[in-house]
Amino acid sequence: MDKIRNFFTGDIYAMETTGIEIEKAEDGFAVCSLTPGAGHANADGVVQGGALYTLADFCFAVAANAGSITATGQPNTVTLSANITYLRPARIGEKLIATARRVRSGRTTCYYEVNVAAESDTEKIIAAVTVSGVSPHRSTK
Repeated sequence: MDKIRNFFTGDIYAMETTGIEIEKAEDGFAVCSLTPGAGHANADGVVQGGALYTLADFCFAVAANAGSITATGQPNTVTLSANITYLRPARIGEKLIATARRVRSGRTTCYYEVNVAAESDTEKIIAAVTVSGVSPHRSTK
């Protein structure tokens, strides 16, 4: 876990600017959190969609790269495409939990589902995200 956290400290935007924390990480699975403050609010006073997407995309990156970072110290997967559906608003000050799970992994691509929910009620999904990733450094032979 330390190796994974140390690697991702280089993601200044997600970890320092946005304030995302890695709660759990293993090959194909991750849990990340964010407690949004006033700087995450949209004009309507709820969490801006971009902050929710950043949390989900970062959680995907942690899950998709945890195995390779643990084994080699280097990531090997990046986001190829993503689709996010906002199901309900997230409130400022309420801790958000993103959970990323690998659905499928092939030779050079993978597919993940990421759900974002409030810590107070993880059954009520705030945003549902599907992510396809590509591993450009894997051999295609």
